[in-house]
Amino acid sequence: MAKNKYNVPESEKEGKILPNLLGLKTAREIQQAELEGFLFAYKVLFDELNANTHFTLEYILKMHHLALGHLYEFAGKPRTVNISKGGFMFPPAKFLDQSLKEFDETMLQKLPDEYESKEQLIKDIAKIHGEFLFIHPFREGNGRTARLLAALMAVKAGHNLPSFENFSKEKFNEYVTAVKSSAAGDYSKMEKIIFSLF
Repeated sequence: MAKNKYNVPESEKEGKILPNLLGLKTAREIQQAELEGFLFAYKVLFDELNANTHFTLEYILKMHHLALGHLYEFAGKPRTVNISKGGFMFPPAKFLDQSLKEFDETMLQKLPDEYESKEQLIKDIAKIHGEFLFIHPFREGNGRTARLLAALMAVKAGHNLPSFENFSKEKFNEYVTAVKSSAAGDYSKMEKIIFSLF
């Protein structure tokens, strides 16, 4: 997962294998360490989840650090490099602090403590999910962090985990399109995808 995942400008390249705290040298070792980290984060965060859990920016930074802090120095911190994927350029690193502040204040902090309907929950998950993936705040682990957050939001509201693991290639392409639409404030495509996961 850490090998050739994102395109980084030549002046900011870190090598084929991201520098890591465990001294791992192969993509396979990195993938295993990342997987173990996210499994650990799932366990801890679901064990701690309760009615008073608030999904703020601080909480998301904690999630990321919990999952990847054993592996990367940058865990739990906004990326400092510019990244792109498949020709799509994510917001420049120099604007991340402002983007994340707005994301926190205008979306995360306005999430309700309880939901009256599953439809409203899905709308909120889609909005948060789409915006987060458009911002792509971390050097690594953005998709997994976004999916973990969606799962936590669903379970806190009393619903089953969304089944992200069943994505086909065709559905993944729709997912990427939905993220791009979210960047323009259109969350309808992401709502459709999130609805299909429950």
